[in-house]
Amino acid sequence: MVKKFKYLIFIFIAFSAGSAKAARILIPMDETQKNHLKSYGIAFWVLEKQKREVEWLLNYKGGSFMIEQTAESESECKIRGISYDVITEAEANSLLATIANPEVNMDAIKMLTAPKIAVYSPKTKQPWDDAVTMVLTYAEIPYTVVFDDEVLEGKLVEYDWLHLHHEDFTGQYGKFYAQYASAPWYQAEVKESEETAAKHGFKTVRELKLAVSQKIRDFTLGGGFLFAMCSATDSYDIALAAENTDICGPMYDGTPADPACQSKLRYENCFAFKDFVLEQNPYVYEYSDIDVNPMTRPVNEDTDLFTLFDYSAKWDVIPTILCQNHTRTIKGFMGQTTAFHKNRIKSGVLIMGENAALGEAKYIHGEAGKGTWTFFGGHDPEDYQHIVGEPPTDLNLHPNSAGYRLILNNILFPSAKKSKLKT
Repeated sequence: MVKKFKYLIFIFIAFSAGSAKAARILIPMDETQKNHLKSYGIAFWVLEKQKREVEWLLNYKGGSFMIEQTAESESECKIRGISYDVITEAEANSLLATIANPEVNMDAIKMLTAPKIAVYSPKTKQPWDDAVTMVLTYAEIPYTVVFDDEVLEGKLVEYDWLHLHHEDFTGQYGKFYAQYASAPWYQAEVKESEETAAKHGFKTVRELKLAVSQKIRDFTLGGGFLFAMCSATDSYDIALAAENTDICGPMYDGTPADPACQSKLRYENCFAFKDFVLEQNPYVYEYSDIDVNPMTRPVNEDTDLFTLFDYSAKWDVIPTILCQNHTRTIKGFMGQTTAFHKNRIKSGVLIMGENAALGEAKYIHGEAGKGTWTFFGGHDPEDYQHIVGEPPTDLNLHPNSAGYRLILNNILFPSAKKSKLKT
């Protein structure tokens, strides 16, 4: 009996000694972080490669990450130029206890698995054509490109998260006709789209894109996480609303638009928007009055800003996750769809970032069935007025971009939400 007691004491001491040596890596995400964007890549790498959990410390130093300390993970942080601190297990437990205090607006979310990421984009596009593919590449987060073939073949069920490239889902080719009808890239896009439509049995590209939009809707309703920027936001909802009418001019599908198309819109089909009025002039570079008019906005590059809302980390977990940042005021940026008129947004939609003085929403979110969607206005958070043919943004010059952080919050969101629901 005495021997057994001594043995148990030995085991306890050995276990305690092992625990004392255990350590965590704390990756701060406040102003002390040298590379915010690659920090998300480390979190993804730990989930995918090491099969270890990541704790997302909401509202603690800008939404910090905490992972188990291993030689490999510490080396990876150094290679990627990420700021980090090694803390003891006791220090980590003390930190988590502080975060758990009901009086503190923080929370700790365990992420257990890496989300499977798909980007809806033409296969001929380059990664630098789109902010999301640029930041995924820079952060070293793997993704798969899918397009109309994969969507119509039902491949979206293989993924957790889907980003919509700057696509025009209405079949009007971004309404670039007036300016770029003779450009080789425009003609190539038209040819490719028409061939894809014919291959799948559709008479027009409008019908093809409507079918794709409905498949994406089903993906979201079934539990998928949808993210879109720029023209993929409003054109997507417009396509769903116009399911029973032709809004395309003859230069887009060979037939005139339905003269009564405005009255035939079904706003109930839309995720985000309501009561919008179509821009029916096929030569005007705009889809509807959802988007703000960049030519008449009383701001310039220096004064164009939007503000993130501050949420309760313990009660409003989802918007808190999506708004993690080291600043609440973020530089604005333009796009074919720059921002959304607030009077065109449905009442149940959560506005997470806005320019209140201008009545604009920049960053919005909602639920659809079992899934969620997030729309972010603008083309490139570090290129104020992106123009066709401009060189790509070099994210090595913007490793602490607050705008790009919002994109990466969405990429890790599926893992965080699923883990939170299990606890």
